[in-house]
Amino acid sequence: LLLGISFSILAQAQPKVLIFSKTGGYRHGSIPFGKKAIEELGAENGWTVHYTENSELFNDLNLRNYAAVIFNSTTGDILNNAQQAAFERYIQAGGGYVGIHSAADSEYGWPWYGELAGAYFSSHPNNSNIREATVNVVDKIFSASKHLPEKWVRTDEWYSYRNIYHDLNVLAYLDEHTYTGGTNGANHPIAWYHEYDGGRAFFTGGGHVETSFEEPAFRKHLLEGIKYALGNEVTLDYRKAYAETI
Repeated sequence: LLLGISFSILAQAQPKVLIFSKTGGYRHGSIPFGKKAIEELGAENGWTVHYTENSELFNDLNLRNYAAVIFNSTTGDILNNAQQAAFERYIQAGGGYVGIHSAADSEYGWPWYGELAGAYFSSHPNNSNIREATVNVVDKIFSASKHLPEKWVRTDEWYSYRNIYHDLNVLAYLDEHTYTGGTNGANHPIAWYHEYDGGRAFFTGGGHVETSFEEPAFRKHLLEGIKYALGNEVTLDYRKAYAETI
């Protein structure tokens, strides 16, 4: 449990969002474009947005300042055991998580993270890896997908996934008949949300292509996903946190 840290409830007048873009593997050129888009969305919606690639900021005293943490195309092994435990406590206290694109290509040795994110990357098409495909939008009620067409045709790098978590609220599936290189078949989720271990998680598989963050439909999709992660009441209650550093 937390030593020397108050268990009081943290309330914020203006939500704070942390963008995390550390990479331990492939580094996406879209990272600064995602950062810029989220900063613009923050300015438009009254969030304070901070950016870091410093994993040492994943500690209880710092994370408790944020209503949501956005993994903006992270890759590889990016947090040590103590930092992982701190992030677990943050989610358990009621924090929010957003994963963009290769956030699913991160932390393969941390099963808790895989369940929070919702899946791990398994493969993508090659030569060229960027292709047009059709996204079948199946949830026309949730805020991050209700504005999208039922057949959303767009160009991106399309991930196939493994270890797909069993309790996802899937917003959209990728139609593998509309591109080559998919390996999930008919069950190919590409965007989802769910509650997990006390917190909220939203994931979108888009965002490899730099221009994704200039697409009005994708920006709205991301905006509403972040709003979900923020929650209706921006509070953290560390009395509910229980993870310990292994």
